[in-house]
Amino acid sequence: MKIGIIGGTGGMGKGFALRWSQNNDVIIGSRDAVRAAESAVEYTNLAKEAFGEIKGTISGNDNLTVARNSDVLILAIPYENIDSVCSGILPEVKNSCVVVSPIVPMTKTDVGFECVSIKENKPFSYKLVLNHMKDKSKLVSAFHVISEKKLVNPTLELDYDIFVCGDDNESVQIVNGLINEIKGLRPINLGPIELSYLAEMSTPLLLNAMIKNKIKNPGIKII
Repeated sequence: MKIGIIGGTGGMGKGFALRWSQNNDVIIGSRDAVRAAESAVEYTNLAKEAFGEIKGTISGNDNLTVARNSDVLILAIPYENIDSVCSGILPEVKNSCVVVSPIVPMTKTDVGFECVSIKENKPFSYKLVLNHMKDKSKLVSAFHVISEKKLVNPTLELDYDIFVCGDDNESVQIVNGLINEIKGLRPINLGPIELSYLAEMSTPLLLNAMIKNKIKNPGIKII
């Protein structure tokens, strides 16, 4: 499977690339193809150092090329960049491509982390992404509450539940499979894509709990 990561040179993209390259071909996306290619070389070396020989590959290219060649496309981009990035790439994805949004509408204020969609009455992330989808059923919402700092350490075992929302069962199962490939993660189905706002709101909640209670890089686990 070819997994493209838009924003792949960031922390979340790096963590996903390292872990999924054990069994998949990962394509790092960036506005700068040269930067993406350089990051891919760095990630490949780190993955081999952590796991030995990997069954997949890590390569890099510009965002549009990555979008056109991916079977699964991860949107590891900030909320404020959704329209500018997605308008150019999502109309170009393959009809079969599953698009995954871990994007959180969040801002830091004097009182703590807050949800922009509630505080400023702006659309939730999944709604903005849906505006640019050719096939809206292929959007899956996931990975909102994963610790980026723990994700980028490929030898660190995680212990989190990942909320998943989507309308197309086959697409959801593909994402569930990728979640299960990362040791210690468990997919938790919340329901259709319209319930994605619940997962998006959980990120500022988690971060505020982390800061106020001095918890280091927490996650969410349903027991």
